Formats: sequence, C-alpha cells, structure tokens
Amino acid sequence: MDINRIKEIREDRDYKQEEIAKFLNVTQAQYSRYEMGINNIPIDKINKLADHYNTSIDYLLSRTDEKKPYPKSKI
Repeated sequence: MDINRIKEIREDRDYKQEEIAKFLNVTQAQYSRYEMGINNIPIDKINKLADHYNTSIDYLLSRTDEKKPYPKSKI
C-alpha cells in the first residue's frame, strides 16, 4: 500500500507524529510504523485521518490526486 501521503499531509499541516498518534489512540512508535509501511493502517484509522485532514481515503492512499473529500453518505 502506498501511504506516502499520510506522512506528507501530516508534515504539510505541521503536525508531529506524537500528535497524530494520540489522535488515533496509538503509540508514536506504532504510528511511525504506519508511515514507514511496516504495519498496515486499520481502515478505521484511515477513515479518521481522512476526516481529520478533510480529504478522502482515496487521496490518502494515492488513488486520486483530488484532495477534496467526497460528500458524506446518508446511509
């Protein structure tokens, strides 16, 4: 999984790993392993990051270059 944007967007927004790790309720070491691609990021954490950064999961996973999030589902 290409997760380079997870690190890029964090740095662009001037967040430290510790801050995002706390937001996701994981250790800084665990979050670092997500960024390095050592461990897969659980879907609930990716979803939380997309909401936090006001973007789409597809953008975070480099499936699109469009930063704008999709409209929320009504279901």
